[in-house]
Amino acid sequence: MTTPLITLLSDFGLKDPYAAEMKAVISTISPASRIIDITHSVEKFNIKMGAFLLASASRYFPKGTIHVAVVDPGVGTRRSPILIETDNAYYIGPDNGVLMLAAQAEGIKHVYKITNKKIMLPKMSYTFHGRDVFAPAAAHLANGVKPHDFGPELNRYVVPRFAKVSFGANKLYGEVLHIDDFGNIITNITKKNLDKIRAEPKETLNIKLKNAVMNLKFCAAYGDVSTIHHLVLIDSHDFLEIATNQGNAAKKLRARVGQSVIVSKQR
Repeated sequence: MTTPLITLLSDFGLKDPYAAEMKAVISTISPASRIIDITHSVEKFNIKMGAFLLASASRYFPKGTIHVAVVDPGVGTRRSPILIETDNAYYIGPDNGVLMLAAQAEGIKHVYKITNKKIMLPKMSYTFHGRDVFAPAAAHLANGVKPHDFGPELNRYVVPRFAKVSFGANKLYGEVLHIDDFGNIITNITKKNLDKIRAEPKETLNIKLKNAVMNLKFCAAYGDVSTIHHLVLIDSHDFLEIATNQGNAAKKLRARVGQSVIVSKQR
């Protein structure tokens, strides 16, 4: 039997005991499970950043992995705790969009609202669902509890704007999802989205940001253009990236997370 694998992602940081408490709950309920930290350094309350990091890492885990993501500024409110079953994995966390980039990329099969008290801790805090709801849910799932036993299936759930890319008039409409430490501008537009405008490597793409309209070469690597020149490419996590070879694109273009991005082929 394959050893269950559970990943954890949160904005808890490492100073406080919160991440350790979640691991303690999982290990108590499901001692055979392996636990891997994706990160606990998501910027506080930054759902979009958490979604990006989860989507970037989750695709490399084996089939059947259980991912727990807790970036949950609405903890204790009416927002629902959910379990998403995809074609490849399971995602557990709040219904606030943090799970959606990763889950949509894998193909969502079912979404369940977690209501079964038997898979929660007996004494539940209003402020720490990571420990009292999500961690035990992951452990019970690892132990073999079926997803449909967690609660009713949902047909409506939160799909945030950053998880949506629109297409019309041969243009893709997305947004800046993340800016990494190199200043690369990572959008929510994927290679699959680019297929809709039939974009091919070495072509020129028209890129419109809030502060710039550019015709940029669609490259395979940063070094395909001269130093300090801008380019676009598909990055290592399958997102369209606007970059500067050996420079900081975000600084030069005054780009910010959340800004709109429009992409089309140069006519």
